[in-house]
Amino acid sequence: MKIGVDYYPEQWGSPFWEKDIEMMAQTGVKTVRIGDLAWSELEPEEGVYNFRSFDDIMRMFSRNNIEVIIGIPTSRPPLWLYQAHPEIIRTDREGKKMPVGLKGQCCINSPVFVDYAKKITERLVRHYGTDSNIVAWQADNGTEAYPCSCDACREQFRTWLLDKYDTIENINNALGTTTWIGKYNDISQIQPPSEYPESSQNPALCLEYSRFCSDSMYKYVKDIMLTIKRECPKAKVTANIHFSQYNPDYYRLFSDLDFVSCSNYPFADDSAAFFLDFARGVNGRNFWITEQHSNPDGNSLPMKPSAKPGQMAGYAFQALAHGAENIIFYRWRSAVSGPDMFSQGLIDHSCVPGRRFYEFSEFCKIASRLGAIDTTEIVSDVAILYNPDNEWAFRIQPQSEGFDYRDQLRKFHTAFSGYGANVDIVHPDADLSGYKAVIAPAMYIYKKSSAENIYRYVVKGGTLVLTSRSGVKDANNNCIMDTLPSVYKELIGAEVTEYDPIGNNEQTIIDFAGNQFVCRQWCDILRLTTAKAYAEYNDGCYKCCPAVTMNRYCGGVAYYVGAVGDADFYKSLVGNIMRQTGIPRLKGLPSGVEVTTRTNGLNDFICFFNNSDNEAAISLPKSMYSIIESIGKEKLELKPYGFYILRK
Repeated sequence: MKIGVDYYPEQWGSPFWEKDIEMMAQTGVKTVRIGDLAWSELEPEEGVYNFRSFDDIMRMFSRNNIEVIIGIPTSRPPLWLYQAHPEIIRTDREGKKMPVGLKGQCCINSPVFVDYAKKITERLVRHYGTDSNIVAWQADNGTEAYPCSCDACREQFRTWLLDKYDTIENINNALGTTTWIGKYNDISQIQPPSEYPESSQNPALCLEYSRFCSDSMYKYVKDIMLTIKRECPKAKVTANIHFSQYNPDYYRLFSDLDFVSCSNYPFADDSAAFFLDFARGVNGRNFWITEQHSNPDGNSLPMKPSAKPGQMAGYAFQALAHGAENIIFYRWRSAVSGPDMFSQGLIDHSCVPGRRFYEFSEFCKIASRLGAIDTTEIVSDVAILYNPDNEWAFRIQPQSEGFDYRDQLRKFHTAFSGYGANVDIVHPDADLSGYKAVIAPAMYIYKKSSAENIYRYVVKGGTLVLTSRSGVKDANNNCIMDTLPSVYKELIGAEVTEYDPIGNNEQTIIDFAGNQFVCRQWCDILRLTTAKAYAEYNDGCYKCCPAVTMNRYCGGVAYYVGAVGDADFYKSLVGNIMRQTGIPRLKGLPSGVEVTTRTNGLNDFICFFNNSDNEAAISLPKSMYSIIESIGKEKLELKPYGFYILRK
């Protein structure tokens, strides 16, 4: 378990460096990430490279036994490059160039930009590739599949479509052009989606463009990775991810990289647990965090309230509990200029260490005592399926007021986590055989391999939960001409006779045990074939109609949730599923307490995190050993944002 910091030596005069690095070493910093913003420093003029300052920094890190991640600085090109080659600037959907100086303003499909990006990458790796102190290279920064409609992107989008569909006629058939703008007669007529709302444009075209943007980012990151590997074959290469408006297909993006790393903004949500489980599920292994924010983001002005005492360390522990192996805090020093100046670092503008620094220092000490979990991993009984196609398609055509694809996944994640269950968030094509329960929310876009994988899982004895808005669209984002949920109706033993996008209106449902719950956003009205009703609507014109079903199919069980319930509904449903499948449940956890388990096959380590402002007490079934305090514990007293690791 390693703790580190992001450091930007180019933003400080050299008198700071030695003192900062010595202070890092004394505090317990093991890893530093540098370089991701430094292109203009490393190449101040075209073809003129200056690594002297970084050479000095690298020697200082080596002397202090601090490992280094070098970020390839292609997300912040120098002004001379823009001036010499304005064609590299990304354009919006109306063809207007982005303002220079913002993140993501370069077109990754521009051959000119890619050429320069490879050159700076090649020179960096040639210069530092033999340095044994470098533990990883980060390709780009804040990887997003930004849309661009420059000439290069338009041409490459057309080529991408032809490569996929072979002929213009096949493209017309896939995009359903006869019912929208009319057939394309020539490939040059195809344009990316415009700035007009996507919901009023051809949804098939919009989905293909999202896929194209994702594939473009995949290709670009792979080009940078291959450039690094050609110079240094043993180099470890990653890219850092975060949830954004323009998520690429992260499963594909990391298919060629060595490990997943991410930017974690835990103050932006009630809990970052869902995102952390997502990051781990991208390639099914533990991950690194290359930007762990130490305070609420100061880029979004006006500024948000500061982190509460214990919150910064608690959220870092939360990341560790969900599979993080290396946590790099953003950032060592607060910037004194630029838009990041109020993204408060561990050391503030005053240069006087304060509460954040001392909390960080204490967390470094705790991390140094956690060697017992270095070889552990998360093993889960539950998987939630996430498909990038579904997220893109729902963004193109929102289904009802308040309906959000990612939120459908979160509802189940929160319910399982509330019982202390580990949860993996994986692609629908992933191996599902090891899970006792699989949740497949809103399987909107049909993919043959995914549907077969889900059927295979249930046939072999698995327990599946499918939800409304499944089987609606084919692979091209055109509606399937069949009773919903189309390809899944045999599996669930029921059909949707009617649906109602109720938005923020309320309906109530009552389950087989007489428990009543509120639902909003969506109501599927179901006709049973082989299934039994698990819950029915309890009011309005749908009273007594099935809302949730349960069907035994071959060796397994498939549930179908036709409504979007409240938190109590998911807690009740998930509790019943865990009981039936034998997934262990922790009952009576205080509100806000999160529990995960890491294992090395011999020992299980239970991580408790109190993600709340209130103190929490937990009585243990037996005395357990605290690896933080090195004592036995029969009861846990958790302060707000407090944490423990117990050996089971």
